[in-house]
Amino acid sequence: MDGFANLTSVINNAFRQAAEDSGMLLGQELTIGDADLIGTNRQSYFCDLDDVCFVAEITASGEFPGKFHAILGLRDAIGLSSMLLGIPPARINEKRRLAIMENDDVDAFSEIINQAVGSFNSVFQPAFDNRVHLKVVPPKKFIPETTEITDTEPVPDGEYLLFRGRMELPGYEMGNFDLFIPRELAELFEPPQEEGTDAPETEEAPGRDRQDEGDADEGKAAEESDDSAAAAQTAETRSAGSPVDDGVRRVLILEDDALDREMVRELLAARGFEPVEAGLDADIREIFSQGGFRLVVLGIHNNDDRDMALCIKIKAIAQGETLPIIMCAREWTRSGVLKAVKYGARDIIVKPYQLEEVVAKVQRFLTAA
Repeated sequence: MDGFANLTSVINNAFRQAAEDSGMLLGQELTIGDADLIGTNRQSYFCDLDDVCFVAEITASGEFPGKFHAILGLRDAIGLSSMLLGIPPARINEKRRLAIMENDDVDAFSEIINQAVGSFNSVFQPAFDNRVHLKVVPPKKFIPETTEITDTEPVPDGEYLLFRGRMELPGYEMGNFDLFIPRELAELFEPPQEEGTDAPETEEAPGRDRQDEGDADEGKAAEESDDSAAAAQTAETRSAGSPVDDGVRRVLILEDDALDREMVRELLAARGFEPVEAGLDADIREIFSQGGFRLVVLGIHNNDDRDMALCIKIKAIAQGETLPIIMCAREWTRSGVLKAVKYGARDIIVKPYQLEEVVAKVQRFLTAA
């Protein structure tokens, strides 16, 4: 299908980011291939389905208002959620084969979708000059020949663009990650070119206005660029979670056990990181005012709500920066893992700290950054 090259590029980048982030969460090498673009409609798509799927409604707000949908197959949802819950591979394969999805699986899959849409946001927002924000609601199950199709369910009637990326995960046969976008919303993201006009010689990023070419305008643009750069630099300096230098690999270790804290600090320092350590009752805002933190290793006493709420506090202080948090506790249950993800943890570690595991997980996040 012709057209929508810029939107397709943004979605491909969003797929890659979502796969990378979800793979880190799951401890797996998840990939999503570049999207095939297919023109379709609701009737054709859902009437041709053979297997049960989950449909997650994503709302775009800002200057690109509308709704689109992420659609994944039941067995893929079972597999991904079971990995998040730490279920052994043999049991995962059995659950996928028998299409067994328990309540914990549903909650876990919802968190995976939440994270995927968060990854989409990290791509869509800069691509469209921060004029769009995406938000998702928990996915709904669609059962072919059973679920009633109404004017609005499982998706509103109309013409759609289907962006289909193939998921791959070592050791598992995976299906597609489908994005189902109404044509009118797609045309907001990338307005169709009027007939009879020549294509621009240089493609601009979607959502960006072209700069005027006159000398006077160039001078004005240069002055504005300098002012913007200065303002951005000032804002970056003030941001608690912003890096001071791209070469700095600063890690904050929050842990009440002094011996554990010192052990992790020495280990990371020996591997070339710049660790900063503190107890859980430290003034976290004051620590973050130093700037430059790329990751937090958070050692908690128990995986209860009070300890996990530290994740929310850290993310609030980081002022929206992408700051991975690795949460560490002596015991993790299924509900505890789900709770940690809901509170904002990107990965977990079981205490006592295994030195190579700590290094591997820290390195993986900072390399991705």
